[in-house]
Amino acid sequence: MSNVLKDKKIILGVSGGIAAYKACDLVRRLQDEGAEVHVVLTAAAQQFVTPMTFQALSQNAVHTDLFSLTEESQMGHIQLADEADLILIAPASADLIAKLSTGMANDLLTTLVLVTQAPIFLAPAMNVNMWAKPVVQKNIVTLKERGFLIIDPEEGSLACGWEGAGRLPEVKNMISWLQEKLSDSKSQKFMHDSSLKGKKVLINAGPTREFYDPIRFLSNPSTGKMGFALAREAQRRGAQVTLVAGPVDLESPSGVKRIDVVSAQDMLKACEKAFAQTDLFIATAAIADYHFKKVHAQKVKKENKKLQFELEPNPDILKALSKKKKKHQRLVGFAAETQKIKEYAKQKLQEKSLDLIIVNDVSKKEIGFASERNQVTMIDSHGHQKQSSLAHKDQVASEILDYISGLFN
Repeated sequence: MSNVLKDKKIILGVSGGIAAYKACDLVRRLQDEGAEVHVVLTAAAQQFVTPMTFQALSQNAVHTDLFSLTEESQMGHIQLADEADLILIAPASADLIAKLSTGMANDLLTTLVLVTQAPIFLAPAMNVNMWAKPVVQKNIVTLKERGFLIIDPEEGSLACGWEGAGRLPEVKNMISWLQEKLSDSKSQKFMHDSSLKGKKVLINAGPTREFYDPIRFLSNPSTGKMGFALAREAQRRGAQVTLVAGPVDLESPSGVKRIDVVSAQDMLKACEKAFAQTDLFIATAAIADYHFKKVHAQKVKKENKKLQFELEPNPDILKALSKKKKKHQRLVGFAAETQKIKEYAKQKLQEKSLDLIIVNDVSKKEIGFASERNQVTMIDSHGHQKQSSLAHKDQVASEILDYISGLFN
């Protein structure tokens, strides 16, 4: 890997948290790679490490005050933002992440983030319980949608005494991650990816519910997270995205048209209606295979005896739409399996005339239903195979769409 950090002008933002001490070593390691580092400290960060320390390490003035007349006369915040090749914020506290997700600009660092057109990298660090809070994860998703590159915290013993995810990644790992992202970007292409620009993408996601009576139904543990991650990423790449969602507890991705459905029949109708104008259909939904032959209008009372009922097969949405496929359209299916993973995936690929099948082993808890992470194997109609990283579903979605983009070429 070439030294992509050499001669780069980097703004290193440091927010408040005990992990701020690691930023001192980060300055040195970035300099070792040939980068010019300018440090910006929030007020909270200065409670942990002094500006003098970073000035001695970086050999550059440390910036702390949005309204400093001295700093503004030498290198104003607009100039600082314009001249930066990238901004790296490490550690990024929950407070700072919340500010960035709402577009606040009430100090120097948040103002720089709004002003700059350079790539922005975040390395969150906080208490494990704080990191797991839905509001924090929602803010992270918002920032990812806006093009921020985020490295997940590492797991281990935290300064607060807790154990789990929340540690600022080791400096060597942050450097490697930064280099990898910059190398893969080919001049920051990842920040301006338009590989699906002009494409109309249809995605279905989540489970379906097949009711027996008003309060009982057949379903499965799908949360829809993988499909929603794909919708966000496709929209970020310039696609016009329609998302047909079963019953899930997820917010609609920004810029995506969402259609909510309940049953397999509902999902079939919605997908059929949108399919004719679609360039790409990605079927991630975990559709119930069967529905009840008889549906009761009132609750069936418990009578302490065996209950028998008859099931009928649900429509195979992907197979039905594959029969209507036009030459320009691409169909991508998902297969959640627990055994003979690739064998069953290849069988589904052929039976439904797909361009690509994506299979994962849902028997593994770390990548199964309801997990934040995933790892999939992609198998295309020419027999080529590729395994994704074991990573957050947003990252896996990016790797999947990288592969899918090639199907149009």
